[in-house]
Amino acid sequence: MAGNQLNGAYYGPSIPPPQQQKPYRRHNDDGCGFCSCLCGCFRGCCGCIFNCILSIICKILTTIIIIIVILGFLFWLIVRPNVVDFTVNDASLTQFNFTNNNTLHYDLAVNITIRNPNRRVGIYYDNIETLAFYKDVRFGSQTLGQFFQHHKNTSFLNPVFKGQQVLPLNSDQISEFDKEKNDGVFDIDVKILLNVRFKLGLFKSGKAKPKVHCDLKVPLKSSNGKLVGNGFQATDCDWDYQWKLFH
Repeated sequence: MAGNQLNGAYYGPSIPPPQQQKPYRRHNDDGCGFCSCLCGCFRGCCGCIFNCILSIICKILTTIIIIIVILGFLFWLIVRPNVVDFTVNDASLTQFNFTNNNTLHYDLAVNITIRNPNRRVGIYYDNIETLAFYKDVRFGSQTLGQFFQHHKNTSFLNPVFKGQQVLPLNSDQISEFDKEKNDGVFDIDVKILLNVRFKLGLFKSGKAKPKVHCDLKVPLKSSNGKLVGNGFQATDCDWDYQWKLFH
C-alpha cells in the first residue's frame, strides 16, 4: 500500500551536535615538576614560577647537604678523630692558709698528663695558661711553654702556683674553708686555657681556643711533709665545649 511510504520528512530521534574535541594537554602540564616547570618558566605555560625556583633551590641544597655528609663520613673513616685526654695525676699542697686580712697564702704543684690518642692528628700547643681557683675566685696563674705533640703521644705539664692573693670570701665561704682545713682536703679548681692548631699530614688547621677544667680534692701536707688527709686521687679533667674550632 502506497500510504506507508515516507513523505520525505524524518521523524526519528534528533541527531546530537558533534562534540568539540578537547585540546591535547601534555602530561604533567598542571604540575610543577622540575623539567616541565623549567620549560614553563621560559615559555609561559606554567603559572608557578616561584615554586619552580624554590624547587630548584631545594634540590641544590639537598645535593650540597648529601655531599657534606659523605665527605664528613669519609673524613671520620680515614682520620678517626678522638678527644685528647687531660688527667691530673698528682697535686701537692704544702701551704694553704687564709689570714684575718683576707689573704690566701698558697703553694700548689700540679702534675698534668696530656694524652693524644689520635693516629694521624698532631697538635701544636701555641700557648698554655693554667689558672687555680678556690670558691670560684682565682688565686694563681702560670703560663707554660709551647710545644708540638705527635700522634699517639703523651706529654706532661707541671704548673706551680705559689704566693699570696687577697680573696674576697664571704662568711659562708670562710666557714667552708675552716671545715676543709679540719678535714685536711681542699676543693681546688684548675683550669687550662689552650691556643692550639691541629696537623693532619701537610694540612694545618686554624687556631682553636679550647678550655679544660679539673675539679680537684687536694690534701694538705703538714710541716713535716706528711699528708693531713688521704692521698691525692688521680682525676680526669673535662672539656668546655663552648668554643669554636676555627675562627
